[in-house]
Amino acid sequence: MSRALPPHIDAQLARAARLEGWSLFWLVSIVGVMFLAMGSSQAMKSAWIEDTLSLLPPILFLLARRFEQKPPTDAFPFGFYRLGSLAFFLASSALAGMGGFLIYEAIHTILLQEHPTIGTVSLLGRDVWLGWVMIAALVYSVIPPVILGHMKKPLARETMDKVLFTDARMNAADWKTGLAGIAGIVGIGFGLWWADAAAAGFIALDILWDGLRNMRISVAELLDGAPRKLESAEIHPIATALSQQLGQHFPDHDVEVRETGRFVRANIVPRQGAQAGADALRQRLPEDQAWRVLAIGRLLSELPERPERPSDPRDGSSG
Repeated sequence: MSRALPPHIDAQLARAARLEGWSLFWLVSIVGVMFLAMGSSQAMKSAWIEDTLSLLPPILFLLARRFEQKPPTDAFPFGFYRLGSLAFFLASSALAGMGGFLIYEAIHTILLQEHPTIGTVSLLGRDVWLGWVMIAALVYSVIPPVILGHMKKPLARETMDKVLFTDARMNAADWKTGLAGIAGIVGIGFGLWWADAAAAGFIALDILWDGLRNMRISVAELLDGAPRKLESAEIHPIATALSQQLGQHFPDHDVEVRETGRFVRANIVPRQGAQAGADALRQRLPEDQAWRVLAIGRLLSELPERPERPSDPRDGSSG
C-alpha cells in the first residue's frame, strides 16, 4: 500500500526538485569551466572532481523522488520507499571513496616533491597568468552552489530527505573548497610548491569526512536501524516517542521502529505469540526454507482505545 504524502510535504518536494534541476544546470557549467581552467594544479583537479561528484546527489534525489511513490508489486511488497535510503548510501560511498583517493594523490605529490607550474594564456591579445583564470573559475564555482545550498536546507529538514540534506550541506560548504583552491594557486605564485598539494589534501579531507559521516547514517538505515537525525547518527526522537506510545497501548508486545526512506515503519510483535506463530508457519513451509521465517508482526489500521482507569474510592473521585 503506497503512503500518500501530505500536500504541504509534496509541495516542498516539488520545490526541492526544481532547485535540484537548477543545481544540475549550474553544476554542469561549473564542471566545464573548471575543466578548461584546471591546468596542472592538484588543488584545481581536486576541486573539479568534487564539483563533478556534486552532480550525483541531485541526480539520485530526482530518481528517488520519481520512483519512491510507485505502488508495491509482488516483487517489492513493501514498496519503493527505500530508494531514498539507497540513493543516500550510493552518494555517501562515492564521496568517501573519492576523498580517500584524493588524499592519496596529495600525499603522493608531496612525497615526490612534484613542482606544479602555472603558465600564461592569451586573452584578448594579452598574455595573462593562468592563475588568475583559475581563481576566477573557483569564485564562479562557489557562488551558485552556496546560494542553492542555503535554499535547500529548510526543505530537506521539513521533508526529512537525507539525500537533499547531504546535497545542501555540500553546496553550502563549497566556499571552503574554493578558498582552499585559491590558497593553493596563490601559494604556487609565491613559489610554495607544496601549497597546491596541501590545499588539495584539505579539500580531500573535507570530502572524505562528509562521505564517512553520511555512510554511517545510511548503513544504519539500510540495516533496519532506528530512525536517525538528518545531521548526525543520533537516534531521532520519533523512535522513542513511537516506542513509548505503542508500548502503553500494547504492554505485552515488543515495538520495533525502523526507517524506510523519509518514512518510519513501526512493527508490533507479541512477545510470546510472534514466536509461536512463526513456529507454526515454519511447519507448513518447505524444510529447506522454513528457517528464514524470523517473526510474524501485526499491521494495525488503528490503535485500540486506551482503557479508562477504574475509579478508586480512596482518591476522592467517586461520590
